Amino acid sequence: MQLGAMQVHAISDGTFSVHPKYFGAEVPDDARPEFFARDDKAWLPIGCFLIRSDDRVILVDAGLGPDQDDLPHGMRLVGGQLFVGLGALGVGAGDITDVVITHFHTDHVGWVFDLAAEPVFPNAMIWYGAADWDYFVNGPGDIRPHIRDGFLTNAPRQRPLTHDTTVAPGITAILTPGHTPGHLSVSLTSGPAHLLLLGDAITCPIQLAEPTWRSFGDVNPTLAHQTRHRLWSTLQNTPGLGAHFPTLTPGQVVPASTPHWESRDLLR
Repeated sequence: MQLGAMQVHAISDGTFSVHPKYFGAEVPDDARPEFFARDDKAWLPIGCFLIRSDDRVILVDAGLGPDQDDLPHGMRLVGGQLFVGLGALGVGAGDITDVVITHFHTDHVGWVFDLAAEPVFPNAMIWYGAADWDYFVNGPGDIRPHIRDGFLTNAPRQRPLTHDTTVAPGITAILTPGHTPGHLSVSLTSGPAHLLLLGDAITCPIQLAEPTWRSFGDVNPTLAHQTRHRLWSTLQNTPGLGAHFPTLTPGQVVPASTPHWESRDLLR
């Protein structure tokens, strides 16, 4: 799984069963049956990404953790598999140098702190959008108490970001707000190779075919739509991959009278 000189590995922490209503109350229950093909749901991964670059071992997103979360319409997230994937790559918690959190939703911060609010990755610097701290830790956003406590009591090893920021050479956290106030995506560049890790700025490629479909957790739906529209343009030239893309395979927008998504397995 080479991206230029970087190694990039997609790891799923578990599964996310998604009902059509995830994409908006107005979406019919029988929409896109080819996508919602099992029990009237789409079964999506809870994606995390491990990047090896020079002396850095960077984890982008930290899954749901050893937990499950039930949502309306029978939707459910089930996590707990991140360390199975890390172990298969020969990576332990102490090897991680950085954790980039795209946003503070439950299925992206689950392994950041344990139930005692202690860091799961003891040697890692944690990077995230400062506006997500304001909304979830100090504001009305829903966050598990031990995760909130962990962010409050482990500040020295955190880097809240207010603008696009280089995390490591060729690895840049970029602001893509809307899904959450401080949502980040992560741009990877190594030589001529590029990849954009989208977090939940785009939930999955079906939103290209259904541009009015939003996401259940969008804090600011209007801004989230604007961000998706901007990213679709970027993805005509740069491959992208979101945390819930089926099979966790990158792809690009193919411009046409009706633009479509084409998977491109870059991570080989």
